Amino acid sequence: MTNGPTRLGVDFERFLELSAMLGRDILKTQGAGGNTSLKGGTEMWVKASGKWLAHATEQDIMVPVHVADLVTALRNNDPRAEKGLEFVIKTLNTSGLRPSIETSFHAALPNAVVAHYHCVNTIALSVLEQRDELLKQKLDETGMIWATVPYRRPGTPLAREVDLAAATSPDVMVLYNHGIIVTGETVEEVADRIERVTSALTMSARQVPDASLGVLQRLSQESGYSPAADLASHQLALSPENIRLAISGSMYPDHVIFLGTKIGLLEADQSLPAYIESFANAGETAPKMIIVPGCGVLLSNELTAGGQVMARCLAEVVARIPDNAEVVYLTEADEYELTNWEAEQYRQALDRGAAQS
Repeated sequence: MTNGPTRLGVDFERFLELSAMLGRDILKTQGAGGNTSLKGGTEMWVKASGKWLAHATEQDIMVPVHVADLVTALRNNDPRAEKGLEFVIKTLNTSGLRPSIETSFHAALPNAVVAHYHCVNTIALSVLEQRDELLKQKLDETGMIWATVPYRRPGTPLAREVDLAAATSPDVMVLYNHGIIVTGETVEEVADRIERVTSALTMSARQVPDASLGVLQRLSQESGYSPAADLASHQLALSPENIRLAISGSMYPDHVIFLGTKIGLLEADQSLPAYIESFANAGETAPKMIIVPGCGVLLSNELTAGGQVMARCLAEVVARIPDNAEVVYLTEADEYELTNWEAEQYRQALDRGAAQS
């Protein structure tokens, strides 16, 4: 691992431990989602695109960038701020990593330590029509300064909104239809705030029966699909309310990027081969995830490890949304923007490469 961060004069190892802790908790971070950063002087170290926070203490996953120049580019609408490549400190980037697409908002925040992650409880609250009222009830009790940020595509559109929200110096930012940002001046301060906000936003998951794995295995034989290996992913199909929420639209970026804009639903009188063939006949790609009501979920065998954990994420999010709640889904324009975005196509390519290595 590079020794560049030792120049920051802070506990870089503790920062990596916090990053790994976030990455190993699937209720906070899934796969390559989420990112952390640490500033010192003119430098900022931020998680690389396509890397998993869970691997922060085992692999070189952080990229050094020039902070001030990147912030200036963001505020001047300089297109170079989107990818951040030209602001990487090449002499310290010994692994040749590419910075996260969300690097620009890390740079814009004045705090020394920033943790952004896709907490399922936060997402479940942030997609509700009543989110403003509910978040106020829960976050005011923490005593922390907090703010909300409207949905924008990750990258510079989101970074500009975060930059605006930073004017009130919040400790916590809830990103609608996306996740959360927790900031502080030390790793310990951020770790404490993460614990406090996690406690405040925790929601109970809807209780469901066990999955019918035998039925799923029989249905999916030689189909190109298999029952989800992570048993918690099946809760998506074991409650009518979970199913309703999951098939009604896309809730957050990684939902679209890894699972697509359509979740499949196998009706009781349909065979799986016929259902899959119906998409081919219509000139469409079959869904990556198919719900079998009352039984569980089937995932495409082509879905990478990153995609599989996103199936679990979706299951955990919908399980926490109250019965009959009204949800604010992403628009078709939001979905199109995500599915035609080069930065996320790059991240998916990294995910496929990791699966093959």
